[in-house]
Amino acid sequence: MTPLLEAIEIARHFPLAGKLFRRSTRAVKAVDGVSIALHAGETLGLVGESGCGKSTLGRLLARLDEPTGGTIRFEGQDIAGLDEAALKPFRRRTQIVFQNPYSSLNPRQTIGDTLIEPLLIHGIGDAASRLQRAHDLLDIVGLRREHFGRYPHQFSGGQRQRIGIARALALEPALIICDEPVSALDVSIQSQILNLLDDLQKRFGLAYLFISHDLRVIEHIADRVAVMYLGRIVEEAPVADIYARPRHPYTQALLAAVPVPDPARRQPEVVLEGNVPNPIDPPSGCHFHPRCPLAEARCRSEMPPLVTGAGGHKVRCWVNQAEDPVVRNAWQI
Repeated sequence: MTPLLEAIEIARHFPLAGKLFRRSTRAVKAVDGVSIALHAGETLGLVGESGCGKSTLGRLLARLDEPTGGTIRFEGQDIAGLDEAALKPFRRRTQIVFQNPYSSLNPRQTIGDTLIEPLLIHGIGDAASRLQRAHDLLDIVGLRREHFGRYPHQFSGGQRQRIGIARALALEPALIICDEPVSALDVSIQSQILNLLDDLQKRFGLAYLFISHDLRVIEHIADRVAVMYLGRIVEEAPVADIYARPRHPYTQALLAAVPVPDPARRQPEVVLEGNVPNPIDPPSGCHFHPRCPLAEARCRSEMPPLVTGAGGHKVRCWVNQAEDPVVRNAWQI
């Protein structure tokens, strides 16, 4: 089955400014050769530490940023090199929900104007049908029609995120990229927004790329999980598989750090030694090797490929290759 969205070796390098009269050849490798696929109606969770390139990858896939290299296909069409005019049909089919629901809304626009604006830009309907569509969107996300004339500052954080989701739904997209959509919300409100996204997916057949650093949230909403470290995917698998049997030491460390709600059950303490390497000058070989207790000589000199094993479980690790039935757990989870 052809994926709805497919990225092949996509990269984004940000060049550094050089000294006076000298051009710099150095760059921040925010995304460095990522390949992923997302099918219609599916949720792919993208996780990793802050600064690993998750949000940059999301912006690239939404074509809010220009890729340095690689291919992006949406519904079979290569969109990586399209200009703004040619991207307009893609913009209608792909939307994004941002992390901060307040900064993503125009404080000078009423909620009604916010919901009608995308319909005007894409020339959809007449004034009466656009008004009706805006009212319907408020109903769909659990807001009242009397909210139509209010401004963003008159709403709570959870209500503002519902407005952001309604705006994303306005053009009836096939894909919504959710960039940390619940991280700025209280835990009780997080569950409401996650349940809303789940209901909308079932109702409209939406595909989600769900970016988060919270593995509990990802476990709740995702079908598959991709783990990102320093601009590369290091592990990818169905959600049940990756939580039950993580293969990459970095994934094992992330899962070991998730708080356990049962006070009688103690998680082993996991401390990743060192800091996240500098993306301007990443380590040779496997980028994780300076922090990995399983690192071998080969890890320090050769970058491991992303190998696919049983059940579609992919891992980028010389020690725990996907086809190896014996998985060494660096942290004894």
